[in-house]
Amino acid sequence: MQKKKIVLNAFSMNCVNHINHGLWTHPRDESENYNDIAYWTDLAKLLERGKFDGLFLADIVGVYDVYQDSVDLTLRESIQLPVNDPLMLISAMAYVTEHLGFGVTVNLSYEQPFLFARKLSTLDHLTKGRIGWNIVTGYLESAAKAVGLSTQLDHDQRYDRADEFMEVVYKLWEGCWEDDAVLRDRNRRIYAQPDRVHKIIHHGDYYHVDAIHLSEPSLQRTPVLYQAGSSGRGQVFAGRHAESIFISSQTKEAARKLVANARQAAIAQGRKANDVKVFMGLTVVVAPTEKEAWDLYREYSEYASPEAGLAHFSSGTGIDFSKYEMDEPIRAVKNNAIESLTKAITNPDLEWTKRKLLDQLALGGRYATIIGSPSQVADALEDWMRDTDIDGFNLTRTVSPESFVAFVDLVIPELQRRGIYKTDYEEGSLRQKMFGNGNRLPEQHISARYRHHDRANSVLDVAV
Repeated sequence: MQKKKIVLNAFSMNCVNHINHGLWTHPRDESENYNDIAYWTDLAKLLERGKFDGLFLADIVGVYDVYQDSVDLTLRESIQLPVNDPLMLISAMAYVTEHLGFGVTVNLSYEQPFLFARKLSTLDHLTKGRIGWNIVTGYLESAAKAVGLSTQLDHDQRYDRADEFMEVVYKLWEGCWEDDAVLRDRNRRIYAQPDRVHKIIHHGDYYHVDAIHLSEPSLQRTPVLYQAGSSGRGQVFAGRHAESIFISSQTKEAARKLVANARQAAIAQGRKANDVKVFMGLTVVVAPTEKEAWDLYREYSEYASPEAGLAHFSSGTGIDFSKYEMDEPIRAVKNNAIESLTKAITNPDLEWTKRKLLDQLALGGRYATIIGSPSQVADALEDWMRDTDIDGFNLTRTVSPESFVAFVDLVIPELQRRGIYKTDYEEGSLRQKMFGNGNRLPEQHISARYRHHDRANSVLDVAV
């Protein structure tokens, strides 16, 4: 039986600290150069040398101000602050690579679908079909206040609005320009055929659009769709829309349940179980020998900031952990933060305390961590794949770019030797590389319903 090949994304953010906080103080870390485009183009070339499937860029549009009811620690430790726009990085990195995909996070709660659709179509053109979008609805009160709102919408209502946002962009990406709309016929002076371009009319609960999509069809039309919601409502949304789903888990048992839930959610929406790829967040510390790897882990730990990781987690859960004694049980709260995180950390059966959280944050982040030689890391990756049914990993950075260099030089060759990682890229778009079924979303995806309409009618009347 042929082994399942690992799909691999590098996980980063257009800022200094991303997941493993405090390591910006390490003398070999270069993340403070995030404002320099060469930092990103060099990273893209490194990842393509390692045959990474993609670079996934996280983002936030608020600040972490729950811990100590302040941004003081956030600023001192640069806990995803300052942070720049991830979209601005893509064109430069695409220019210096040929195959590397780019998954970029954009919070739809603070975007207008008409203009947002053009941004992603533009990037799909410029990357020749290598763009993906990580759909988030937000969870920071600071972000809502920054754009003039008094508070966020409730958790489930954010997903209701997100469903309508997706409907609008599907209509723009999939239903506005027909496949043969663009002729580029110089002799007849016809660039686009007017009867093949259709106005979108949408009147919903949250959005009203009367427009023609400003961009002609790109290779993928709709970018590859990423999502990370693991609450009940988030899983329904992911089952309906997502092609790639991100999970975070410390145990294989929990990861296996999350994977099964993700695939079942897709099936419940009339899709196939393998229509979604599931990625797990992971930190790897690797060196030529096991001893060197553990020495490196201890070295990194000296520079890491568990408290900064705790402050990050405070905003994710909406719980100010600074108010807890070290061994005081974390109590359930009602808030508008990440519902799945809040439920997990306040589960009385798990008996989480501030001390336990800090112990888990030895490298400044809460992702599962593998430490060892190349063969030991490869063994562990294989075990996670086999035991949980995940499709691959979102590999976080520790010391940047050192940790990615080590993985490319030490782990990738070992994975390739075992036949569980590609030795070269396939041709085609990001979607084709990931799924092997063409550049467009499959017919069973919800977006397909907006592709077909009466050509005799120049207006696509899709009012709801």
